[in-house]
Amino acid sequence: MNKNVKYNIYTYSVFLIIAGIGILYGNLVIDQHPNLRIWNINNILIMLLGIPFLFLQRQANIPDFWQKSVTNKNRFVIPFLIGLIFGLLDICVFKVILHPEPYEELPLFLQPFPYSVFLYFSGAFEIEVFYRLIPITIICLIGNWFKKGQYARQFFLFAAVLSSLREPLEQLSSGAFWLVTYSLLTGFAMNLFQALLYKKSGFLGSISLRLGHYFLWHILFGTYVEYLELG
Repeated sequence: MNKNVKYNIYTYSVFLIIAGIGILYGNLVIDQHPNLRIWNINNILIMLLGIPFLFLQRQANIPDFWQKSVTNKNRFVIPFLIGLIFGLLDICVFKVILHPEPYEELPLFLQPFPYSVFLYFSGAFEIEVFYRLIPITIICLIGNWFKKGQYARQFFLFAAVLSSLREPLEQLSSGAFWLVTYSLLTGFAMNLFQALLYKKSGFLGSISLRLGHYFLWHILFGTYVEYLELG
């Protein structure tokens, strides 16, 4: 087995272990926080669907998780910083503009710290597997096969746009026109950045951007609400 593929599997296994720890920890503290959102064993089993695609990254012309040609700056630092920008935008819109007054209870999109670290890491992992790892790999493989890769770039762009539309459309809700427009545009932009990073820096680049967003928007903001606004 190729060494890079082994590193893909090792890293994926660590992510599964973190998700499993989150399940155990959540069940330990659920009596203190009845509104916890907790994964179960079925979530872990579903994540196993991503494993075959760990062997196919190079064939799809996508970098392996720890490919040496990708610097850690491009794999972690830049994506994480981009994610922080999207998180800051969400805080400005949904907190500063729409809800400047203190919360009276923890809203549904936040979870108590430190459990929030496990839940939102697991959530980011799940989204990146089913929005990027599986669909983009499949489409890029087809693109590389079709007419010997003559239209591989077009296939990737199709996959990037398609995967970028999925989340904002799935989360589309009613509200003021400007708010719906903001959610659609930022959701599409963030997912498009992730698709481009997935192609350039691999899975870890893509998930690092989402973790940057979740770190600020869900984890740090949630900690602020829980300990400063709710006390």
